[in-house]
Parts: sequence; C-alpha cells; structure tokens
Amino acid sequence: GPIFSDFFRSTGGEEQEKTTKELLEALKIIEEQALGDKKFFGGNAINLVDISYGMIAYWFKILEEVIGVYVLEPNTLPRLCQWAQNFMEVPVIKENIPEGHK
Repeated sequence: GPIFSDFFRSTGGEEQEKTTKELLEALKIIEEQALGDKKFFGGNAINLVDISYGMIAYWFKILEEVIGVYVLEPNTLPRLCQWAQNFMEVPVIKENIPEGHK
C-alpha cells in the first residue's frame, strides 16, 4: 500500500520519521488483527499472505542495513518480528532468498 511505498521512498529527516511512525502503526494493526498468536498468517504453515508479507520483511532488513531505520524490532513488534524469523527459516524460503550483500 501507499504507506509501504512512502517509507521506501522517504529521504530522511521529518519525512522519514513521519512515514516510519505511520508504518509502525499499520504493522501493529497487522500484528494484532491478522497474525495474532499464530506462527504464520495461515496458522502452522505458510500461505500466500505470508509470502506477500515475507518479501516486505526481506526488504525491511536490507533497508535497515542501508539507511539505519529499524522497523521489525522485538520491542515494538514482537510477534511480527518472530513471524519474520520463522518465515525466513522455512527451508524453501531460506534456500531461495538472496543474501543481503548480493
């Protein structure tokens, strides 16, 4: 959605701070209402929703390294952060995600 694209396009300063705050609010809603206490959005196994959000989680990690803005943090989004770790450890995902430095 527009919040994600605004975040990736933000250049720093107040604009980046504003979009980061909006993004965190949106992610908290996703964490509480869509993920809840499940391991994956589909329950115990990944589904299309996990794959869609998984690509976003992957790009967050790259972006965190590049611009130093951290979004998926255990202290702010504990369940979503755990979900991202679980997702990246699924063998078929782990084998097909390129390494960040490449």
